[in-house]
Amino acid sequence: MDTKNMAIGVFDSGLGGLSAVKELMNVLPCESIVYFGDTGRVPYGSRSRETIAKYAQQDVNFLLENNVKLIIAACGTVSSVATDLYTTVPVPYTGVVNPTAQAAAEATKNGRIGVIGTSATISSHSYKKKLQEINPEFEVFEQDCPLFVPLVENGFTDPEDIIVKSVVERYTAELKKKGVDTVILGCTHYPLLKDAIGKAMGEGVTLIDSGRATALYTAELLKEKGLECESKVEGKYRFFVSDTPHNFEKIAGMFLGRDVRSQVTQIDIEQY
Repeated sequence: MDTKNMAIGVFDSGLGGLSAVKELMNVLPCESIVYFGDTGRVPYGSRSRETIAKYAQQDVNFLLENNVKLIIAACGTVSSVATDLYTTVPVPYTGVVNPTAQAAAEATKNGRIGVIGTSATISSHSYKKKLQEINPEFEVFEQDCPLFVPLVENGFTDPEDIIVKSVVERYTAELKKKGVDTVILGCTHYPLLKDAIGKAMGEGVTLIDSGRATALYTAELLKEKGLECESKVEGKYRFFVSDTPHNFEKIAGMFLGRDVRSQVTQIDIEQY
């Protein structure tokens, strides 16, 4: 098969990476996508570095067996912690940290940037390091939000839901006090809580969606590597999970705005 017409591989610890898939569908509608959500082992953000690196390598191995031309770690935790993948994956590879940090650097006006993410992402200081590499004058304030992924994975995203509101307000309170004008949603699950986070932060604060930033960067990367799909028809989409597809199908269908029930397959990721 011609490399240009091979699919893009995307993986995440669960369904959060679908925020990147949704943006890829918009930005690159002719590209096919193979998505793996590690629903049986979600969340990654509370695991050790060694465990995250092991899981990420298995996820990559699975996608490589599906003949993908490029791999996206649509997971802030993997992008922050499993950094060896940037040099070991045998096809073009990107995480979400670099594209997202660049987007935040371009968006901020007062140089005060908030970062929210999983505990593993925040403890790695990956976004902070990248932002201060871009501009040492930036003031970066970090906040881990360990309850966000379980909320999203269980379908709690309504900004008016009392549970969602109270959790989001609790986690964003310190960032509000710091006067940030830009907040990085440092986990691909978090765009599903974008309305609630935006409401809690108030007007005048720009939220940076890592899925959107990564999709735009991927388009540039494909062009740079000469890997843009030559087809003019809509790409084909396949979804794989490591636990029962039922909950994934339900939330994925709502989030992507399309019925994915016939396209989701359960696999044993431990084989990889």
